Amino acid sequence: MTNSEQDKHLLEGVALNDRKVIESIYRDNYPMIQSLILNNNGNSDEARDIFQEAMIVVYEKAISGSFELHCQLKTYIYSVCRRLWLKRLQQLQRYGSLAENVEETVSVEEDLEVHEKHNADFIMMEEAMNKIGEPCKSLLDAYYIQKKNMQEIAVDFGYTNADNAKTQKYKCLVRLKKLFFAQFKNGL
Repeated sequence: MTNSEQDKHLLEGVALNDRKVIESIYRDNYPMIQSLILNNNGNSDEARDIFQEAMIVVYEKAISGSFELHCQLKTYIYSVCRRLWLKRLQQLQRYGSLAENVEETVSVEEDLEVHEKHNADFIMMEEAMNKIGEPCKSLLDAYYIQKKNMQEIAVDFGYTNADNAKTQKYKCLVRLKKLFFAQFKNGL
C-alpha cells in the first residue's frame, strides 16, 4: 500500500471513528509532536492538548468529504500542531514582544523540509536494510533495535565470542553503508 493509499485509509478510519485507526495515528505521530512542543517552551500536558486539538481538526476535515490531502498525513498533522502551538504561544505571550513576529521567526516550510528530508532518509535506510540480507539484518536489528550486547549476539548467532560478533557487525555496517549510499546517489 502506498503512503497516499494508506493515508486515505487512515482518514476514512478517522471519519468512521475507528478506534484502531485513531490509536495507530496517535502511536505513529504523537512522539514527533511531543518533541516539537517540549523543544519549544511546552510541557507534556500541552503536547497532549495540542495533539488532541489537531486530531479534532483531522476528524472535521475527514468527515467533510471534500478534504484533499496534498502531503503525507503525518506532515499535515505536524503542520496543524505547529500552527496551534504557535497560536498558543502568542496567547501566552511566552515570547513577549516577539509574539507578533513568531510566524516569521519559525518557518513552517523549513521545519517541514527538514522533516521530509529525514523521512526520505529513513525510507532509504529501510530499503537498504531490506536489501542487506541475513544474518546482517537480524544482527543489526539485535544490536541497534533490541539493544543486545555483543555477548548476547554471539550466543544468539553462534559466534565463538563477542569479538567475532563485533567484527561481523562491523562488516554488516559497511555493507549497509554501501547499499544506503548507492541508493542515495541514485536518488539525487
